[in-house]
Amino acid sequence: MMLNHSITGTDGGLPILMVHGLFGQGRNLGALARRLADTRRVVTVDMRNHGDSFHAPDHSYPALADDLARLIADLGGRVDLVGHSMGGKASMVLALTRPELVRKLVVMDIAPVAYGHSQSHLIDAMESLDLGTVDRRSVADAALARLIDDPGVRAFLLQSLDLKSDPKAWRLNLAALRNQMDNLTGWPDDLPQASFHGPVLEIAGERSDYVTETGQAALRAHFPQARVVRVKDAGHWLHADAPEAVTQILISFLGRG
Repeated sequence: MMLNHSITGTDGGLPILMVHGLFGQGRNLGALARRLADTRRVVTVDMRNHGDSFHAPDHSYPALADDLARLIADLGGRVDLVGHSMGGKASMVLALTRPELVRKLVVMDIAPVAYGHSQSHLIDAMESLDLGTVDRRSVADAALARLIDDPGVRAFLLQSLDLKSDPKAWRLNLAALRNQMDNLTGWPDDLPQASFHGPVLEIAGERSDYVTETGQAALRAHFPQARVVRVKDAGHWLHADAPEAVTQILISFLGRG
């Protein structure tokens, strides 16, 4: 099945495909896509089990990479690829296994390593909501606040709450994401020797701890041309914290076609 996606911008040159992170959706990257669309065709995608794309029990990175490969074939067969967090890992797996599909790769604040943190507590919080009693986003936010302190995280999650559907529902396959959490925080074991020799840029948030020295070493082991830039005063959601800085970095690296 084809992933749900949106296209903006001109038709010149290779398209830029932008891939969101866990619990996100393509429109989370919409502002960044519009900034890039002056000279490029930009595609934002809902990954499986997110947004308006299909649900499936398998949420491993090879499965996510296969989804992207099918979309890229539909877009003409080659792209510049930009992935954040979960989307960054899926993009790295695609570049390592199907390098002919990727000209340039941008990874935003994630490394090709296994992480020790689980995001299951956020699934617990979302599943705790009695959606039948929620008629406004502010009501859902107040309920989530009992379990999630950070208002920014709550706002991010609530973008995936569909209050207009009947019944009201999350645009997330929470059961599959919970079952696949070890895959999501991990890194595929069967890619230890794979490498991608095209241009690669890692954009990390200065206030984020996702890209450590160990992560940078793993990045360069798989991507020999990789270079790392850090965005001042930005955390893990660096495209939201510093959109203009991230836009300029992307334009400089990806070019205008």
